[in-house]
Amino acid sequence: MPEPILVLDKLEKHFGGLAVTQQVSLDLRPGEIHALIGPNGAGKTTLIHLVSGTLRPDAGRVLLDGRDVTRLSLPQRARLGLARSFQITCVIPGFSALENVALALQAGDGSSFRFFRAAHHEARLNDAARATLDEVGLGARATIPAGALSHGERRQLELAVAIATQPRLLLLDEPLAGAGPEETERLIGLLQRLKARCPILLVEHDMQAVFALADRISVLNQGQLIVTGSAAQIQAHPEVQTAYLGEDEFA
Repeated sequence: MPEPILVLDKLEKHFGGLAVTQQVSLDLRPGEIHALIGPNGAGKTTLIHLVSGTLRPDAGRVLLDGRDVTRLSLPQRARLGLARSFQITCVIPGFSALENVALALQAGDGSSFRFFRAAHHEARLNDAARATLDEVGLGARATIPAGALSHGERRQLELAVAIATQPRLLLLDEPLAGAGPEETERLIGLLQRLKARCPILLVEHDMQAVFALADRISVLNQGQLIVTGSAAQIQAHPEVQTAYLGEDEFA
């Protein structure tokens, strides 16, 4: 079995007297999608923040490729190959799809954001950006402003921006939120293809999508990890049924 790319070791986070993350340990392996599920308030997004470096844990460690990155900032972790998307799309509406990806590539090269307006003039960036858009299925929409894309297309563009800099792993926080049935199907296919390129730690409320996508699933409830297992194991687990899925969910 390959060594994990990401290891979370007994992470804890408190806000005042509230324990939001309690002794959470899990890992992410090459070539897999590992999903985090749980009821609202279970601590899923907080855990993603701890992994990305947006928040620092009160205890425990985050290891990336065996390196302790617990005290590193989000930009420092990004430079080591960690990329994330958010619940709300964060592309630049007035820029074309191509320009959004070219900007991400330029930032990955270490260029100053003072020069972002020139990014679309660089042939090397353009070629790489077009290749990334082709990979996520947006090649034909390269010149369309991001604000004119459909919701699902903006999610595709956000993924293109995330993978443009060749990350070691992706953190995705509800990438299917707000997507219609056709867009969801398209995004599921995209994520299935992307996991071979870089493993994905996924927070998602669409349970049918989670069961279609995830190689392993971890269930959080009140900040604690209940169980990690396959889709079949998760659906059959009595504590998960009580805490989250409901007895009739898959009847």
